[in-house]
Amino acid sequence: QAQLVESGGGLVQAGESLTVACKYSARTFRGYGLGWFRQGPGKEREFVAAVNWKGDEYYADSVKGRFTASRDFNTRTLSLQMNSLKPEDTALYLCAADRRQWYSGSDYDLSHFGPWGQGTQVTVSP
Repeated sequence: QAQLVESGGGLVQAGESLTVACKYSARTFRGYGLGWFRQGPGKEREFVAAVNWKGDEYYADSVKGRFTASRDFNTRTLSLQMNSLKPEDTALYLCAADRRQWYSGSDYDLSHFGPWGQGTQVTVSP
């Protein structure tokens, strides 16, 4: 059973930076994309960023230009560098694997993803 474990969350002030990571084991997920999602208080889970099997990156409009996702196949780690953080970025950040092998489109609805990690909390104070 594949496991995804997120880490690196914390409390930061608006304008600061933070990097969260997702380490996966039991599977290499080669041929599959990996994505970051977030769920804020009282909100639905939403797409943040993804790196497909080729290494192409996709971002939600709300984080484009501020967040950078990267993937290291050797260390089996998906990272999310978050700059210029805003209070509205406060959320539980979760990583998940795309169930579609060799997918290179732009549809990153969360229904296509699983398994999921437990998440890491990011809180941005004003």
